[in-house]
Amino acid sequence: MIAKIQEIFRRQYGSSAATSVYFSPGRVNLIGEHIDYNGGFVFPAALSIGNYGVFSPRSDRKIRLYSENFQSAGILSVDLDGLAYRKADSWANYAKGVIREMMSRGTIEHGFDAAVYGDLPQASGLSSSASIELLFATYCNDAYAIGLSRPELAVLCRKVENEYIGVNCGIMDQFVIANGKKDHALLLDCATLLFTAVPLDLDDHSIVICNSKVKRGLVDSKYNERRAECDAALALLSKHGSLRHLCDLDPAAFEASAVDLPDVLYRRAKHAVTENARTKGAAEQLKNHDLAGFGGAMNASHDSLRDDYEVSCPELDRLVDLAREHGAIGARMTGAGFGGCTVNIVPKALVPAFTTAVTEGYYRTYGLLAEVYLAAPSDGTRKVV
Repeated sequence: MIAKIQEIFRRQYGSSAATSVYFSPGRVNLIGEHIDYNGGFVFPAALSIGNYGVFSPRSDRKIRLYSENFQSAGILSVDLDGLAYRKADSWANYAKGVIREMMSRGTIEHGFDAAVYGDLPQASGLSSSASIELLFATYCNDAYAIGLSRPELAVLCRKVENEYIGVNCGIMDQFVIANGKKDHALLLDCATLLFTAVPLDLDDHSIVICNSKVKRGLVDSKYNERRAECDAALALLSKHGSLRHLCDLDPAAFEASAVDLPDVLYRRAKHAVTENARTKGAAEQLKNHDLAGFGGAMNASHDSLRDDYEVSCPELDRLVDLAREHGAIGARMTGAGFGGCTVNIVPKALVPAFTTAVTEGYYRTYGLLAEVYLAAPSDGTRKVV
């Protein structure tokens, strides 16, 4: 892959002198969905698939951006003084927003040329946008000696997503992509940003990702609506006592104080509170090698996302049902929902038959060819050449 992205850079810019190559992973969240912005615990892992970038410094203030994944967009050329959001700039807005934010943290007086290529499926729920953000943030942090820590880079990229892109997301995606550890998942407290790297010891099981091929755009989905509903529920619950986050409540305390919540807000908040408890319990189950318990928590997570939070879709539900029918001990949607991927824990010996049964069953139902990937937990964004 490194040779391929270097060749892409040479083809687009005509030279590969004084270049650096960076890799930024995608991520899969094993459990703990839609609670990062509710102050909860999440349990994601960085992936061995992601985005590669080749960067070469310039002597002027121009920045040129090219993605092999969006070839029709060509090379976008902008100036350091002209980094305002433009819808027509597509993927490059994630890079532009990061560069602009980095300029507020340090001195950036000259631009660069960049070429990007990823094997991470776009709009799939594996966080391709945060991967791009950390790719450019990490390069800028190194190239311009800005000196931000990895947690600080994650917070900066979330700010870009919230304020520049317009998606009111939490911190999970950016944080695990910045701080991922090979062969581990991160148990992250999103309220404090304290985390523990937990070994992903799955014995004779594999993490299998199934891509529904139903794409969703977070800005155009109901993602922001769900966050607004959680904020409304928090405001009503705070009348019974001060709360910073929904996930400050345990399930029993929530039920005791939720009697006046309208049905929709009750179900949204119930998901957040119970998912937080499930996630903390699931991490302990994994530490104790209780894979059956861990899988059961994943199953309960999907059911809650489908019924209480209502961010699944028929295609994701079908993939989950097929996975459970064909050997997965745990199966759930992962990511924001409304399309994208499922994550499954499958006995290694069953993976070939599982792949065939799930893809064929899904095609018979929807006429879509699901893609299946084996997930290898990876280190976070880093320079590779």
